[in-house]
Amino acid sequence: MTRRAHIVIRGAVQGVGFRPFVYRLAIEMKLKGWVLNSGEGVFIEVQGERDSVESFLLRLETERPPHSFVQSLEFTYLDPVEFGGFEIRASSGDGARNTLVLPDIATCPDCLADILDPRNRRFGYPFTNCTNCGPRFTIIESLPYDRGKTSMKIFEMCRECRREYEDPMNRRFHAQPNACGACGPRLQLRDASGTTTALDHAALLAAAAGVRAGRILALKGLGGFHLIVDACNEEAVSRLRRRKRREEKPLALMASSLEEIKEHCRVSRLEERLLLSPESPIVLLHRTNPTGRRDRTIAASVAPGNPYLGVMLPYTPLHHLLMRELASPIVATSGNISDEPICIDEHEALNRLGGIADLFLVHNRPIVRHADDSVVRLQLDRELVLRRARGYAPLPLKLHDPAPPMLAVGGHLKNTVALAVRDNVFISQHIGDLETREASEAFHRVITSLESLYECRPEIIVADMHPDYLSTKFAYSLGPPVIQVQHHYAHIAACMAENELKDPVLGVAWDGTGFGLDGTVWGGEFLVMEDSSFRRAATFRGFRLPGGTAAIREPRRTALGLLYEMLGDELFERHDLVPLQSFREAEAAVLQKMLAQAINSPRTSSAGRLFDAVASIAGLHQQVRFEGQAAMALEFALAQEESHGSYPFEVRDGQSGPEGTALLIADWEPAIRALLDDLRAGVPVSVLSARFHETLVEVIIDVARRVAIPRVALSGGCFQNMFLTERTVKRLEFEGFQPYWHQRIPPNDGGIAAGQIFAALRSMRKGV
Repeated sequence: MTRRAHIVIRGAVQGVGFRPFVYRLAIEMKLKGWVLNSGEGVFIEVQGERDSVESFLLRLETERPPHSFVQSLEFTYLDPVEFGGFEIRASSGDGARNTLVLPDIATCPDCLADILDPRNRRFGYPFTNCTNCGPRFTIIESLPYDRGKTSMKIFEMCRECRREYEDPMNRRFHAQPNACGACGPRLQLRDASGTTTALDHAALLAAAAGVRAGRILALKGLGGFHLIVDACNEEAVSRLRRRKRREEKPLALMASSLEEIKEHCRVSRLEERLLLSPESPIVLLHRTNPTGRRDRTIAASVAPGNPYLGVMLPYTPLHHLLMRELASPIVATSGNISDEPICIDEHEALNRLGGIADLFLVHNRPIVRHADDSVVRLQLDRELVLRRARGYAPLPLKLHDPAPPMLAVGGHLKNTVALAVRDNVFISQHIGDLETREASEAFHRVITSLESLYECRPEIIVADMHPDYLSTKFAYSLGPPVIQVQHHYAHIAACMAENELKDPVLGVAWDGTGFGLDGTVWGGEFLVMEDSSFRRAATFRGFRLPGGTAAIREPRRTALGLLYEMLGDELFERHDLVPLQSFREAEAAVLQKMLAQAINSPRTSSAGRLFDAVASIAGLHQQVRFEGQAAMALEFALAQEESHGSYPFEVRDGQSGPEGTALLIADWEPAIRALLDDLRAGVPVSVLSARFHETLVEVIIDVARRVAIPRVALSGGCFQNMFLTERTVKRLEFEGFQPYWHQRIPPNDGGIAAGQIFAALRSMRKGV
């Protein structure tokens, strides 16, 4: 299979023979395309056989010129084009150097060697960095990027550090965070009352001893605090969960080495590249049975019922030094209470985390803006960013034409914001769910920070159509004109933007919730992208959600709404149904009245809620502790070893929607009736799940055939489901369609802000 990859490399890659290296490598591997220098780094396009392109990506980093350093390598797969061969193109002056802020970069091998060398003056110094690594985005206050405009301005460099900083031949030449133990930031260990108990290396040793003893450590890192416990100590992990109020959602792990990760997880060569990359994200990996010591078994409460572990490697000198002292995996989860933003200040941490942590390992380098750990997984041999933050933000997406200054404020869950400045769209770091006062304050800070950093005063604000979203209300408080973009339109626009797709495209937007043009809750949508706008071509048959948002927390309510649509009042006589059994008789009576009279029971077409309903009917979850838990359980339960077929369904003509177009209705009732028959026959849940997933895939295929548009874009939170996405892509390809899905922009609501910008630009172009 021929693949074309567009690659952007930033870092120390100019003036070091990088372009000739790329040229020789491409010629050796019989790849076509080009390479050029630009103001933002090295741009490459290569095209050839799939295995050759993947090997090329790996070899770019492992065989790079000895004096080069890759700070970030982003690649996107595009449709093949005609190339005559491979060439070095003339350098481009495009890209404003003074408006590009690099993300924070993981510790480079040279700096790691420095802190581990007893003969080096930075031996054991936890804030070591150079021009090739260290903090950027989290310490910069304003442009241009120099020391006086970062949080390092309070530290006067000593003579040795100043000499390095001013020597063009030194790798610390103009490294703005440059420091050493004599002149730079210092560690302190504090107890829960805020009393300092140790300094510098003694503080690190005492913190490590506390973790080994089962205590909870709050560690001030690069973009905020981590809460840390021994990942092999069940009691300590459970205590962290209770204090953090995070009952069942998986916790992230940090391991000291790749070899340690392989004791617990299956790691492919592309996953290994991700773990070792300068971005150093949390990578979702298939867990395996432990192969190491029994006392290093990961506690069951780290990720209960989940076949994956989210694991990262140390990415700062401080983390490296701590992990070498511990020599065992740790939980390294965000320093916050559930649903709040991450803490970045030691005084704030003592206040907000005082009821969680026993010890606080802090330092006196201020964090200017927060940055959570990014989360990435491999999907169809491609990187899929699920949470875009440290290592990725605020790297921009490029526009083909300059845009007016625009701010997109995103959605309500997994919020990010985006800022269009000339021909760049800068996507903020992950902010989170806008459920609390702290989250709202973080949302405002990020917007103010981005606008200040890029000296941008937005002339247009873009927001979701939901009138009750905090982000939408904020958009209307700002003054400039507001463009509202339908939620699922934004999802597909984001997918089209990063895949560089033009109309027409069939977009499949499946998620939990989005405000629809007809006032109902959309979420199982097929949108035709055409004429710089969209039309709703198909949707799932709707059903009611008794209790509204309460049904999101209780899949059993969603299941009753689905079954009531199908059975009416007969449902409440079916005492063999698990969702009904989970309610007391009086509760069921109230729900029956709500459904019969449509009281606080909005209609939805949501695919995400359909997942929840089936999970409840199958007995997996009646209530959930975090978003997506029931759908995840259904995915994890499915049997993949062999094909089990699909359930019947019907796609029929429906009534015209508010857009004045005819709708196809994907009716799930035949599938649910067949699933109920399977349940009564004792068919295993693993088979039920597999058949349900295959049914959803076939619904997509059926609608795609009827709409008959070759390019199909998949977006929305449901496409975080590995089986659903991979099976859909393969079936679409088999049927002759060209499927596209997300890579660098999250498919969940973390991609909404970027999609809002591109959707707004589409509508503006249409009006020209």
